[in-house]
Amino acid sequence: MLPIIILSVTGVINLFLGFSVKKENLQWLAVLFFAVALAGFVLEPAQGILPVEFVNGMFSTDKLSMGFGFVIILSALLVSLLAGDFLKRPIAQPAEYFSILLFSTAGALMMTGYDHLLMLFLGVETLSIAMYILAGAEKRDLKSNEAALKYFLMGAFATGFLLFGVALLYGATGSFTLVGIREYVATNGLTSSPLLFMGLLFVLIGMLFKVSAAPFHFWTADVYNGAPSLFTAYMSTVVKTAGFAALYKLLSVSFADLHAQWGMILAVVSAVTLVVGNLSAMVQNSAKRTMAFSGISHAGYLLIAVASFQAGSKEAILLYSAAYSVATIMFFAVLMQVQHAKGDDENFEAFNGLAKTNPLLALGGAVSMLSLAGIPLTGGFMGKLYVFLTAFEAGFIWLLVIAVLMSAASIYYYLKLIIAMYFKTNNHAIAINESPAVKFVVVLGIGITIMLGLFPEVITAMAN
Repeated sequence: MLPIIILSVTGVINLFLGFSVKKENLQWLAVLFFAVALAGFVLEPAQGILPVEFVNGMFSTDKLSMGFGFVIILSALLVSLLAGDFLKRPIAQPAEYFSILLFSTAGALMMTGYDHLLMLFLGVETLSIAMYILAGAEKRDLKSNEAALKYFLMGAFATGFLLFGVALLYGATGSFTLVGIREYVATNGLTSSPLLFMGLLFVLIGMLFKVSAAPFHFWTADVYNGAPSLFTAYMSTVVKTAGFAALYKLLSVSFADLHAQWGMILAVVSAVTLVVGNLSAMVQNSAKRTMAFSGISHAGYLLIAVASFQAGSKEAILLYSAAYSVATIMFFAVLMQVQHAKGDDENFEAFNGLAKTNPLLALGGAVSMLSLAGIPLTGGFMGKLYVFLTAFEAGFIWLLVIAVLMSAASIYYYLKLIIAMYFKTNNHAIAINESPAVKFVVVLGIGITIMLGLFPEVITAMAN
C-alpha cells in the first residue's frame, strides 16, 4: 500500500513542480519518484506478517502482489529514463505526462493486490484512462489521435463488459469480495446460478481485452503504432503485467473450484492468441507493428500459465512478465533512438547497419529479440520453459504443441531486426548520439535478461 500512496502523492507534487522546474529536470524528478516508490516495498510496514490488509479489507499486500508490483514500478522507472528525446519536442508537457504515469502506475498496483471487485475496477480505470490520454499525447499527429480515439472507444466498451460481469457476480453471490465469491462457489458450484457463469464470462472478456488476447486484440496494432513510442513501451509492459496479475488473482482466489470450466476456455483463447499474434507479426514491415503483434502472442504464452493453474503458475507468470517487460523496454530504447535520428522511421530498413555505427544499441536490440524469441541463456527462455511446464503438468499437451510451433515460427520475425542490424549495410548510416540514460537502460536490460536466464529464482522467489 505504501508504494501506491507514494505514487499518488508524488503525482500531485509533480503537477505543481511543472510550474517552477525546468522541463529537462522533470524527467529526473519522475525517475526519483519511481525509485522512492520502489523503495517503498522495502519500507512497507509489517513485512514479517504478510499478507497485510488495508482499506477495510478491500486491498492486501502479500509476496506475490509485491513481486508483480516490483516488476511494474521497475518497468515504469525504465520507461521514464527513455523520455529525454521525446521531451525535447516543442509541444511536450512533461509535468502532465509524468504525473499521469505516476497515477496510472498506482492504478496498476491496485490491480495486483485487490480483494474487492470495486478496488479492481478503480485500478483498471485509473490505469486505462491515463493510457487513453497518453496514446493521444502527439496532438498534431493524426495517427496518435486515431490511437487515442480507438483505445478510448474499445476500452469503454470492454469496461462495460467488466462492470456488467461484476454486477452479475454480485447478483449471484451477494458479495463483491473475492473471499465471499469463493465461499459461494465452494458451497453452490457453478450449476446453481446461471448468473455466476455469465458474470465470470463477462469479467473474463473485460480482462482479456486489457491484456490484448484474441479475439479482443483488434485495437492493439493501431494503438501501439499510433501512440508515441515512449508510451507504447509503458502500455505494452505495465498494462500487460497488471492485467495478468489481476486475472490470475481473481481466478485463483475466487474460482479455483471451477478450474475445469474456465481453464479450457482460457486454453482455447490462448491457442487462438498465439496463432493470430505470431502469424500476423510475420507479415509486418514496421518494427513497431511487429512488436504490437508480438505483444499479442506473448499474452497467449502468459494465458497458458493462467489456464493451466498449477502450483508453478504464479512463478511462471511473474518470471515471464519480468523477462518480457525488460526485453520489450530494451527494444523500445533502441527503436526510439533510431526514430529520433531518422525522422520517425520505424521500418526494419531503418535499422540497417546499426551494429557498425552503434554497437551497444545493436547489442541491446539483439538481446531483446533473442529473449522474446525464447533463445537459451535469456530470461525469455526460462519464462517460456516455466510456462510450458505448467501446460505439461495440466495435461494441455495439444496447447503445448501449438505453443512450441508458434515459438519456432516467431524466430522468423525476431531475426529480421538482428539481420538488419548486423548483416545489412546502409551507405548513408550515421552514428546515433546515445544519451547516458539510454545507455544505462540498455546495459541494465542486457544484465537483467542474462541474469534471469541463468538465475530465474531471483524473481520466482518473490512469488512465494
